[in-house]
Amino acid sequence: MNPILLSILLVPVIEIYLLIKIGSQIGAITTILLIFTTAIVGIYYAKYEGLNTLRSGFIQLSKNEPPTYEMISGAAIAFAALLLIIPGFATDILGFLLIFPISRRFFFSILSNKFKHKETKKNNFIDGDFEDIEDDDDRKI
Repeated sequence: MNPILLSILLVPVIEIYLLIKIGSQIGAITTILLIFTTAIVGIYYAKYEGLNTLRSGFIQLSKNEPPTYEMISGAAIAFAALLLIIPGFATDILGFLLIFPISRRFFFSILSNKFKHKETKKNNFIDGDFEDIEDDDDRKI
């Protein structure tokens, strides 16, 4: 089965299960307040981390270095903010893990090791012949 389709089906089921279990332990009103609190605090912290990432990106640009980490980090922070807006505890946990710089670097190191290009011993050139053609020559390409 497609992993995206599987996640679309499983995430709401997990969220509903967690909401019922936590709601039965701490109460419905407390659960709702906790969901709103995590969303508000998460969005505020996402804004703070997003501005820090933007500042770091401008510093990289002023050093004439490409801000690749900052661009990926900004996308991860935007995705984390989306996860924090979605009501639920599992998405809030994943969103907070993506917002914090330490855990974000950990996730990036895992993903970079997974997608790292393997160096091969191939030659990076194409062997070929060429011939100079004069303008007054009748042969045209």
